[in-house]
Amino acid sequence: MLRLMREDLDVVVERDPSVRGRREAVLHPALTALWTHRMAHRLHTAGRRLPARLLARWARRVTAVEIHPGAVLGRRVFIDHGAAVVIGETCTIGDDVTIYHQVTLGAVGWWSDNHRPEGARRHPVVGRNVILGTNATVLGPVTVGDDAIIGAQALVNKDVPDGMRMLAATASGRPPGRPAADVIASIASAGSW
Repeated sequence: MLRLMREDLDVVVERDPSVRGRREAVLHPALTALWTHRMAHRLHTAGRRLPARLLARWARRVTAVEIHPGAVLGRRVFIDHGAAVVIGETCTIGDDVTIYHQVTLGAVGWWSDNHRPEGARRHPVVGRNVILGTNATVLGPVTVGDDAIIGAQALVNKDVPDGMRMLAATASGRPPGRPAADVIASIASAGSW
């Protein structure tokens, strides 16, 4: 456990250019979330679900990162900024993954998941060396292959092969005074539906 925590600390120093050393890295909010999750996960797998959930709840309140104690996180996972990251119960994340803020690794929804067999996977499996961009959303029991990149604002609900780049549409400009062809599409965002 101490070796994992040391690796978590080192990865913050390595990947966050705003952090100038290990002492400063200790204050990184995502590090608090990761370390708390590692303890909560041990409690969860030992059958001590209530204390695990209490720890996860405390970490969410302090860091704005919500990681279910049942989720499995690999080594050297880096959560940059951390705000509004959600990682579901049956999610598995590989080694050396980078997760930016507002990423959701979630289930499809109760209307679908309540019909799955007990113990069935409801959340994504994320391979090694994956980058999940800001506000990326990966839903359901999909697999994101090794070395894949899920771009900012991308919505993924199907398997992603190794090395694939899943990118959302880039914003485009329109001169003032010219109406949009599809008003709803022009004002909606990924979080508005």
